[in-house]
Amino acid sequence: MLNQLTQALDYHGQALSLRSERQRLIASNIANADTPGYTARDLDFSQALREATGAARATGAMAATRSGHMAGRSNGARSEANLLYATASQTNLDSNSVDMDRERANFVDNAVKYEATLRFINGNVRTMLDAIKGQ
Repeated sequence: MLNQLTQALDYHGQALSLRSERQRLIASNIANADTPGYTARDLDFSQALREATGAARATGAMAATRSGHMAGRSNGARSEANLLYATASQTNLDSNSVDMDRERANFVDNAVKYEATLRFINGNVRTMLDAIKGQ
């Protein structure tokens, strides 16, 4: 039982960390909207979450055989291999691929999902506290 509770918290903790990283990437895209030649970046959240929680290994993907082998993080940030490049929705003279409408929508969507993840964690903790108190 305790193992199931810690797995649920770990899963939501990983999701929260990835949502935070995605929010940072989107904010960086918005900040560089007027930078000539800047290419917008994003991450595939579902794939990154599968990798972070180990679900990719369960589906037959290659597993690391030594520590540091195929590492997904460095200095707390996603590795460059896991980041995606955004394609420009329309051509422009400065080769900047930031689409402000897309970035604003992604920012709001990710913020709402971040808040939902916090609520899931809060709900799990309250359930555990109620079970401990014996209500």
